[in-house]
Amino acid sequence: MSEQQYIDLYQQAREMIFSHAPEVMNAVRDEAFGDFCRQGFPSKKVERYKYTDIQKLFAPDYGVNLNRLDIPIDPYEAFRCDVPNLSTSLYFVVNDMFYRDDEPKGQRQWVGGHRPGILPEGVVVGSMRNHPDLVAKYYSHLAKTSDDAITALNTMLAQDGLLVYVPENVKVDRAVQVINILKSPSSVTHHPSPSLMVNRRVLIILEEGAEIKMLFCDHAADDCHFLATQVIEAYVGENASLDLYCLEETHYKNVRLSNVYIDQQANSHVNHNVITLHNGITRNKLDLTFSGQGAECQCYGCVIADKEQHVDNNTLITHKVSHCTSNELYKYVLDDKSIGAFAGRVLVEHGAQKTSSQMTNQNLTATRDARMYTQPMLEIYADDVKCAHGSTVGQLNDAALFYMRQRGISLDEARLLLQNAFINEVIDKMQLEPLRDRLHYLVEKRFRGELNKCTGCRLCK
Repeated sequence: MSEQQYIDLYQQAREMIFSHAPEVMNAVRDEAFGDFCRQGFPSKKVERYKYTDIQKLFAPDYGVNLNRLDIPIDPYEAFRCDVPNLSTSLYFVVNDMFYRDDEPKGQRQWVGGHRPGILPEGVVVGSMRNHPDLVAKYYSHLAKTSDDAITALNTMLAQDGLLVYVPENVKVDRAVQVINILKSPSSVTHHPSPSLMVNRRVLIILEEGAEIKMLFCDHAADDCHFLATQVIEAYVGENASLDLYCLEETHYKNVRLSNVYIDQQANSHVNHNVITLHNGITRNKLDLTFSGQGAECQCYGCVIADKEQHVDNNTLITHKVSHCTSNELYKYVLDDKSIGAFAGRVLVEHGAQKTSSQMTNQNLTATRDARMYTQPMLEIYADDVKCAHGSTVGQLNDAALFYMRQRGISLDEARLLLQNAFINEVIDKMQLEPLRDRLHYLVEKRFRGELNKCTGCRLCK
């Protein structure tokens, strides 16, 4: 079975893993290992993993940089993002290590013409190892290793992580952008295979009344096989606001497994957006829980896939208390032999009255060989709620295509215009305006076949 090589790896390299990781992460490592051994990788018979063959993904012999060798790259020199007027506070994670955490705030060099900016007093964006007391209060509390084998594997192997902390009533005006760079380890690990497995960890803590916008961008700097597991835990306090954008622009040799866990307190607000423009195999899991009354979330996703790409989004929104609102909209455009999957579940527990929930999944399949699997679900144990769900799978409207062709628009251009209009409904809902404008441009280039990497990233050239 695929899990045995990771069991053997942990047993053989446990001492090395512990020696290169902070105590706060080591404290839960053995428990995670036990949970992983008990569960093993889920088969397609497991409901939440029925559309992606996890065991097959982990079967290859990936190299793992457990000895924390430095990867020879300076992203501040190499990376140039041409998103106009985004003006983010910019940070880098190279594979699974936070880059240059010891550099003083406000002293980082200019990137793409924009200074990252000085964060408000008390705000932390940096390595978990530098803030052990704060991390210990929250780490691995939402992402329970007993419930998910991927989370257990990530917890037992991750050796560092990114901490984002915003104190009470502090508003971070400038968006924080984190560039996740996948870089080949062949020059430093001497592993016989050019492939690499990385295990990223992110902890976001927003105290009462805090606000922040986060943008995670995934890029692959080398043409080799990568497998990335990622676990994000986000605690959103009372009256706090979190905008979380996850944008993937990697390549067809990349496997990405991301588990996001969000806990919302009373009157908090979350915007969660996941955008897949280029990938190989991607599985995004979102578990969001309402723990305080009056909270609301907006969860949006858009997927553009072709060739033999595979994108699987799985969501679970749990309404534990009353007077909370959730809204989900996921859209896919699938071409060639690509495969898409969406499984969304809204759970309204006993006593969660006055719940309002809407879940929508809409999909376009451009060829007969493209496949879309959709499974929206409601599970309701309260009697005073407004909940609805729906899904559609179809092709481009023949009447609309005919209408545009009668007016001199070519078939390819007409198809592009309709696909753009379809996917842009999701992009238009994004709150970060410069990113929204840039995505309109990137999506059009993607449909035209002109975009195979972020045009502003010299890493990918």
